[in-house]
Amino acid sequence: MSQPIYLDYNATTPLLPEVWEAMQPYFLERFGNPASPHLYGKEAETAIEESRAALAQLLGASPQEIIFTSGATEALNLALQGLARTYAHHPRKHLLIAATEHKAVLDPAAYLATQGWEVEYLPVTAQGLVEPDTLAKALRPTTLLVAVMLANNETGVIQPIPDLVELAHHAGAFFLCDTTQAVGKIPVSFTQLRVDLAVLSAHKFYGPKGIGALYVRRRQPRVALSPLLMGGGHERGLRSGTLPTPLIVGLYKALEITLQRLPEATARLEALRQQLWEGIQRLYPAAYQNGAQAPRLPNTLSVTFPGVKARDILARAPLLAAATGSACTSARPEPSHVLRAMGLSEAEALATLRFSLGRLTTEAEIEEALAYLAKALQSLQPQKA
Repeated sequence: MSQPIYLDYNATTPLLPEVWEAMQPYFLERFGNPASPHLYGKEAETAIEESRAALAQLLGASPQEIIFTSGATEALNLALQGLARTYAHHPRKHLLIAATEHKAVLDPAAYLATQGWEVEYLPVTAQGLVEPDTLAKALRPTTLLVAVMLANNETGVIQPIPDLVELAHHAGAFFLCDTTQAVGKIPVSFTQLRVDLAVLSAHKFYGPKGIGALYVRRRQPRVALSPLLMGGGHERGLRSGTLPTPLIVGLYKALEITLQRLPEATARLEALRQQLWEGIQRLYPAAYQNGAQAPRLPNTLSVTFPGVKARDILARAPLLAAATGSACTSARPEPSHVLRAMGLSEAEALATLRFSLGRLTTEAEIEEALAYLAKALQSLQPQKA
């Protein structure tokens, strides 16, 4: 009997059994509110602070620089809007945002544009890269912030962040880096990247949904944010609300395990991606990869099938779980803004599928996925332009 094949790990990942085991006690017998002064509260608080310290060490940060949030979207909003509130009356009112950023960056930036901020979008090359020269020419004395993600969620393209950070800092601007797709897939050290603000989300690396973190640099320079949520002063006054002890424990545990397995996983995923790509080439010789000439995440493959619509391929392959774009925007019948920024036409963007592989993906599953694609593409061939 045919089985569904999951190739959408950039959208979300399954919880590791070891993570669930680590979380369970804090749902059941160790359920105290970490802000309570009694034994139960102290037990929960200890678990949170131990997780914070261990997480910070994994990410090249100090514990005081890690702020827990509900996920990357909240963290990005806190970074962008929190910085804007702090600098509301400062002469630096110019924001530089990469055109290929996630909507969780683009939408808050668009909102800030309605509040008097000047938002400028950095173009990318055909391979999806922000070139240092492009940033250098766009920086101004009034630039407050540059926002460029480390790894793109649709193409997997990895940006030259250290080079871009150096330019931003030389101009006196802060640097926000969305590392959501990179953490757990490649080594990430906030200290080595030298970014001022960064975000992550546990469910992207086999942790629980509903928990993420914001990195806020506290030294050279120290970043000052204003809170969006008020009502208790939790997380050093930046994010009020009862901290979810089980989720925080799960976030740390998931990243610890994922990073331990990273070297083996990287080689395996690159081989599986190549197997998938070679199979697609045989099935549909006109297909091409997006961002293939740039550094990429080992698990991500963005493929354009000229002459057919990606949604029609998926409709004819209901057991294949892949994506036509970001999971956060795929409900909208619009061409990917990432691919359009890379120079693809609307028709080409609508003909593109994203395959993202993960720890459970096998060679047999890749062959099964190719069989599903073969059947779908064969039924669509008469419609080929």
